[in-house]
Amino acid sequence: MLDSVLSEPHEAKGRVRNTDPISQNHREILTSPWCWQYAVLLNRFSYPFELEKDLHLKGYHTLFQGSLPNYPKSMKCYLSRTPGRIPSERHQIGNLKKYYLLNAASLLPVLALELRDGEKVLDLCAAPGGKSIALLQCACPGYLHCNEYDSLRLKWLRQTLESFIPQPLINVIKVSELDGREMGDAQPEMFDKVLVDAPCSNDRSWLFSSDSQKASCRISQRRNLPLLQIELLRSAIKALRPGGILVYSTCTLSKAENQDVISEILNSHSNIMPMDIKGIARTCSHNFTFAPTGQECGLLVIPDKGKAWGPMYVAKLKKSWSTGKW
Repeated sequence: MLDSVLSEPHEAKGRVRNTDPISQNHREILTSPWCWQYAVLLNRFSYPFELEKDLHLKGYHTLFQGSLPNYPKSMKCYLSRTPGRIPSERHQIGNLKKYYLLNAASLLPVLALELRDGEKVLDLCAAPGGKSIALLQCACPGYLHCNEYDSLRLKWLRQTLESFIPQPLINVIKVSELDGREMGDAQPEMFDKVLVDAPCSNDRSWLFSSDSQKASCRISQRRNLPLLQIELLRSAIKALRPGGILVYSTCTLSKAENQDVISEILNSHSNIMPMDIKGIARTCSHNFTFAPTGQECGLLVIPDKGKAWGPMYVAKLKKSWSTGKW
């Protein structure tokens, strides 16, 4: 059943066509949690110097050090070449956590957004909150709107923000429970930057299952996701001011949820332009393995031996001043 989930399902003449973009080596890493690696994102609002020293002694090194020209100096992320993880910190009311454990590839959408101090930014599908936390490690926005439609995930998001962000900064953050497809109409042309980390067929959590019935159900769900993702992007475009930047990301290998979604947006919106981010792949190849996407505006990180990060698809778009087609 794993093979059928890992392969992109395309129905043609009654058959399923395998267009799996990864090799057997990548497949084994993706479905083997003991091979996974975890990066350590330091919380600039609370971490002690001793923590950095301890990470160095354990063989961790700084992610992106010297490789990205616009990498924010305030963001510090450490990773090890070997699998494993340091213990997670428990949530304690009134105490800020010192670090956040994450898949290092999930920082790429945040860095692609290039957030600057004072900007208004929307994280449209924000739970569990890791990318919102990472955004606040990069800069101090004038306004950060974190939206999550799922009520259970919304509680997780609120707890994450409370665990990492000091009270003065909490005052510039709004948390909402709106259907993301309605955000554009609710707040038209409000934001300088918008991140759409869309619901997707999460290949790490979806694939690691011995339940064949559940796997079949997920394949069916996978076919319905692109429409939702396109609708979320159309809403995000409405919420974005002319001249603003939109970053779309997923944690799936599915071309239907990645390149095909972006192609549909570019073909149906004359005021949306692709932005070349191939430079990130060139400068970060020592930390990540990238698969070809056929798009200058899109990157796809796939898990590899010693670089077990991803999957993570990232696309960067810009809204022009011309009128688009809705």
